[in-house]
Order: sequence, then C-alpha cells, then structure tokens
Amino acid sequence: MSADNGVVVRAAGGVVWRHGAEGVEVAVVHRPRYDDWSLPKGKLDPDEHVLAAACREVIEETGLQPVVGPRLPSTSYQVEPHGRHRTTGGPGLVPKVVDYWAMRAAEGEFTHNEEVDGLAWLTPERAATRVTHAHDAGVIRTFDALPEITATVLLVRHGKAGDKNTWTGPDAERPLEPSGQAQAVWLAELLPWFRPERVLSATKLRCQQTIEPLASALGQKVVTDAEFDEESFDDPDAVVARFRALAAEGGVSVVCSQGGLIPGVITELAEADDSIVDINPAAHRRSALRSRKGSVWVLHFAGERLVQADYLATIRPESNP
Repeated sequence: MSADNGVVVRAAGGVVWRHGAEGVEVAVVHRPRYDDWSLPKGKLDPDEHVLAAACREVIEETGLQPVVGPRLPSTSYQVEPHGRHRTTGGPGLVPKVVDYWAMRAAEGEFTHNEEVDGLAWLTPERAATRVTHAHDAGVIRTFDALPEITATVLLVRHGKAGDKNTWTGPDAERPLEPSGQAQAVWLAELLPWFRPERVLSATKLRCQQTIEPLASALGQKVVTDAEFDEESFDDPDAVVARFRALAAEGGVSVVCSQGGLIPGVITELAEADDSIVDINPAAHRRSALRSRKGSVWVLHFAGERLVQADYLATIRPESNP
C-alpha cells in the first residue's frame, strides 16, 4: 500500500473542553501503544460520517459525551500502513488526514481503556506544550483563539424534491423524493451531536419534511416561519436581522430553508462580521458558498456576531477504506 495508489487514511477527533478552576481546560490523552500525548481521535469505520466518527472516537477514548462546536483545522502527515506516525517521508508510507472539531464535554468520566491509559485536563497553553506532535499543538492554539461561542444555527438546505418542472401541484407542496427522504434520515442521525434546542423551518413542505425526522428524534416540534422562505430574501436586511435575533436567544437552533436564501444570508453575515467561512475549504472542493440539497452550514455566533461558518457538504455516511 502506498500513497501512489490513492489510499488516504481518514481519521477524526476533537479538542474536548470544559470550564475548570483555571478557566477553559482541554483534554489530552496518553496512548501507551505510541507512548505519546495527543488529542483524542481515531480512524473512520466503514460507512461512517467523519463527524460521527469524531464523536465516537472521543467517547471511546475519554468516556466523555461531546457536544460539537466549531470546526478546527485538519492535520495531515505520513504514517506506516499499520498507522504508526512518521515525521518524515519515505517508502511505504501513506498520507493520513485527521479532521477535528471543538467539543464541549457535557457529561461522563474517564476510565482506562485499551487505547488510552491517562487523561489530563490542562489549560490550552499547557496542553499545546504537553502534546507530542506539533500538528496537535496547532489545532489546540486555533481552538484557544476562538471567542466564546454563545449560539449556533444549523442552516439546512432541504433535501432533494424532484423536478419542479414536472410537478403539477403548487410548488409549496412539492414533497421530498425518496433520496430526499434518505437525506432527512441522515440529518436526524448526525445533527443531534450538536444538541439542538429548537427546530425551525421555512413554510415549504419539502423543508418541513427534511427536518421532521430530526425534530422527532429530539422530541420537538417543527416551528414554521415564512421569514425563512427564499422569497423573504427580497428584503435581505430583515432576514439577516432574523438570524441575528435567533443567535441572540443563545443555544443551538436548526433552520431548514432554501437555496435562494442560504448563500445570501451567510454572505451578508460574514462580510459584515469579518467571519471565517469554511475553515477547511479544500477538503470539500467547494465553490464559493455552495449550498447543496441536504447540506448544512453550521453558523457559530458570539452574541449576535457570526464568528465562523462551517460547511457540511454531505451528511451521508461515507464509504471509507
């Protein structure tokens, strides 16, 4: 196995944090197999979404239940085929890419396990010096530079709903097609990692159907709001003000809307607030502010100011080597 045959080892993890006696503390773990200190992470399972893998690995290695926050920089380096880290290139090595998110530790307790025999809670500054590898330190420093995130809005574009030119009924009543229904199920499996507290939707049937499985999984009801219809973007200032008001409520909200609104809202917010948009754009091969059907823009706010917008281009579980 070599990098020449296109094999890339995919892994994911998190900068897990909590409020401690000295302020924010970050969890770093000791792995006896490598005798190193690192961020909790691990390889993706077959047919697993990278974000779900990151959360699963954090739980397995730390025993802590994560609540997902902002995306952090991905790291890449060379490893031997069985996974051992190498700092320099050479024959027989393969590239490894690790995707990271900031994750608040909600509950749980660390216990020794097969992969990790120690966990330390340290300030970000100390954690950056404790970890063995420089790329982990860089991820921690990016996390430390973030302001306190007070609200998150998961801005979902509705799932696939067929060709509007062949639909004979009112466009507002155009339903999801089977592939769009599958997207709705994947959203219901993935977005609970953010722990949404409210679920809102544009009035179009396809928007409501996209988000109903998630609302059901959360034990909530979908609240419709015509301000999230794409026609409302004829008055962009009013729509942007609606999103700032939602951010001012704090917590985590889900909003399902349409392709005629989503890119414009993000552009208006990001330009006004000088926000980071898609911290790892190359990983998604995106054009500027894409909004594919069934995709999610994760908007992180400090008060009413947009700090960072992360793009989940696909919510479908991935086929991993």
